[in-house]
Amino acid sequence: MKKRKSKYTFSIFKKELPLHLMLLPGVLMILVFNYTTMAGLIIAFQKFIPSKGLFGDQKWVGFDNFRYVFKLPGFSQALKNTIVIAFWKIVLGLLVPIVFALLLNEIRGRRFKKTVQTIVYLPYFLSWVVLGGIFIDMLSPSTGIVNQIIKAFGGKEIFFLGDNRYFKGTLIATDIWKNFGYGAIVYLAAILGIDSSLYEAAKIDGANRWQQTWHVTLPGMKMIIVLMLVLSLGNVLNAGFDQVFNLYNVSVYESGDILDTFVYRLGLLNAQYGPATAVGLFKSFVSTLFISVSYFLAYKFGDYRIF
Repeated sequence: MKKRKSKYTFSIFKKELPLHLMLLPGVLMILVFNYTTMAGLIIAFQKFIPSKGLFGDQKWVGFDNFRYVFKLPGFSQALKNTIVIAFWKIVLGLLVPIVFALLLNEIRGRRFKKTVQTIVYLPYFLSWVVLGGIFIDMLSPSTGIVNQIIKAFGGKEIFFLGDNRYFKGTLIATDIWKNFGYGAIVYLAAILGIDSSLYEAAKIDGANRWQQTWHVTLPGMKMIIVLMLVLSLGNVLNAGFDQVFNLYNVSVYESGDILDTFVYRLGLLNAQYGPATAVGLFKSFVSTLFISVSYFLAYKFGDYRIF
């Protein structure tokens, strides 16, 4: 017997009207700052001259800007760096918060747990402009506290922000330190939403803490983990412009130059607006493709869906 679908009547709309009005500012902001600006994508297919305006008599060049960018000597290295850095940020950005949330969940002291949550969550709100200066001082090869500790144990100072061997790892480690607190809060909320009777049933069956975590906690977190994974895959070509821009220098271009900093130099410093927009459109296309494929796979194999 088929279930009758409930009709969306005017009375229901009137009852939910305050909720719709609360959504309105966010929807307007997205329309103005996300969708309206998409008109600028046509620059990727033009030999753009700013004095003629966005909709002026610009010369149409088709895909020439894309071909030009892909042949530039620094593009392939910037693309490679972006993929490597973004990959490790995505992987560790999922694993570290999950492990931390599981460990923090085992702590019984309520006050201590809240204190730790607050401490690890605070860096998420700090700008990379602020953190950049802090890390430059901390990682300085001469006066930085990290190198002082290394030398105290008999090691040799390391130029973390000026040596291509260490710069990628420094970017990844500092980004995980800054952001893992946010993910940990999300996963802790998912853990608290798991039915406690499942743990009681597992105890009766003789499961220890590790077995309870593996067979009860992690399956209960599955939907949130899949959601965070799907969202993070959209950043596969976003290695973090603000972080890299505040930490890198000419000596680490080989390991630290990413697509965003490449576009910055190409578009803003060299005034090549068409090629710079072409790189941005390429990034958006790849990100959309990854999100779509990951969502399809999550729906097909994990029975996960947003709508």
